[in-house]
Amino acid sequence: MTLTRLISAPATARTLLALTLAAGCPAWLGATAIAQTAPQSPLQTPVQAPLQTTPGNVPIGRTQATAPPIGARSTGLIAQTSVAPTTAAGAASAAPASAAAPVFEEEIVPQRYADNPAIDSFIDELVARYDFDAGALHTLFNQVSYASTAVKLVLPSPTPSLKNWHAYQARFIEPIRINAGLRFWRDNQATLQSVSDQYGVPPEIIVSIIGIETMYGRYMGNFRVLDVLTTLAFDYPDTPNRVDRQAIFRKNLTDYLVWTRNAGIDPTTLRGSYTGAIGIPQFLPSSVVQYGVSYSGNRAVDLRGNPADAIASVANFLKQQGWESGRPIVWKIAPDAGSQGVAQAAADGQAVPHWSLSQLLRTGIQLDEPDIDVPAELSTPLTVVDLPTPGLATEYVLGLNNFYVLTRYNQSFFYANAVYQLAQRLAMLMQTQTSAQSQANPIRSAPTPSTPVQAAPVLLSPPTLPAPSAASSGITPPLQGK
Repeated sequence: MTLTRLISAPATARTLLALTLAAGCPAWLGATAIAQTAPQSPLQTPVQAPLQTTPGNVPIGRTQATAPPIGARSTGLIAQTSVAPTTAAGAASAAPASAAAPVFEEEIVPQRYADNPAIDSFIDELVARYDFDAGALHTLFNQVSYASTAVKLVLPSPTPSLKNWHAYQARFIEPIRINAGLRFWRDNQATLQSVSDQYGVPPEIIVSIIGIETMYGRYMGNFRVLDVLTTLAFDYPDTPNRVDRQAIFRKNLTDYLVWTRNAGIDPTTLRGSYTGAIGIPQFLPSSVVQYGVSYSGNRAVDLRGNPADAIASVANFLKQQGWESGRPIVWKIAPDAGSQGVAQAAADGQAVPHWSLSQLLRTGIQLDEPDIDVPAELSTPLTVVDLPTPGLATEYVLGLNNFYVLTRYNQSFFYANAVYQLAQRLAMLMQTQTSAQSQANPIRSAPTPSTPVQAAPVLLSPPTLPAPSAASSGITPPLQGK
């Protein structure tokens, strides 16, 4: 039996995207879900204790006050409740409240996974590999509902719209998000600097990612994680990538159950995105296991209510993906017709840097970067990033390795470039504000932006575009959702 319930729409970028796609609206209204591309990882911490399902065992987090009782139909958002951060740090960093969110109907099928042969086999595997209690798992899955809404939201749009960089840019690089980012930076300045020193990732990049992901913890999603992971692991819709997707979500469901048991968390209580991404940085459970950092020194990683853990976890993810400390993210291309034509020909959608600077210079691309040491950078691998807007000339930039690392967080050129540009804006404003304060109080000094501020042209010559360097051979497919 399918039931419906009115739910208040989550205003995260990724959930807004899904809702607009479901309504047939343009795809650029939101960001591509990180859950589609977050790297998967082997389980790091086998455990021995039995599964805990204590209703009261809910850690500090945004949804603690509104988590429904175990057994309730709790796969989506609760229309009657406006959920605010439950920690002082989260409350201080959250953006001002906005108008009430629109209301949608969510469809669920309660107890779909009770007496389910596929679930029974999965439970047997968990018992054998991780020493779970079989009875406790059967009791748990008897409470899981099929999340019909999540299934609809992961489907590709039946009417794909044209990519629109300017609209995407305007959505994420705007005054409300910028002001919230400055406030979050000031509130967590010591942690951000300490984490940056440890991991080599600039504070502004961390702040930018968290702002784009959840508006600094304000919008973390309200789907019950256990429901959506189970649904997508065992009932992913019939799409060309169904087998791969089900394997990814099954791995995440396994890691989710092991992680919550390790941490003593009731797995029915956690809320997240419609794909099961959790907390301030929107990590899938497998990424929580592999990249989550308990920076505050507590035993368990808390990505929902602890900004320090979220900040350190984002930095750790980027470092583990190959972030190069002190290196640029993009280089600008000169605006002349020759350079733009070569960029158009070389923009193949591959995120992995695979053209050397010397190759691109030989074809006639000119850089709008007067301060780089061209001879020293000739072997630097690059990708040509295209940023189309309907009715306007496509914009192009050169992405370096750090740009590629940003696409590991979300496989989208639009996303990575928005993170970069928002970070640049935040760093500039933070420096300006701190400089103004230091003039009033000379004891203080202004921090400088960690990501290099860009600047105008280095000239070289034309002919034909050579083949990409060997580094490009089949490492990743072209990006599907800029």
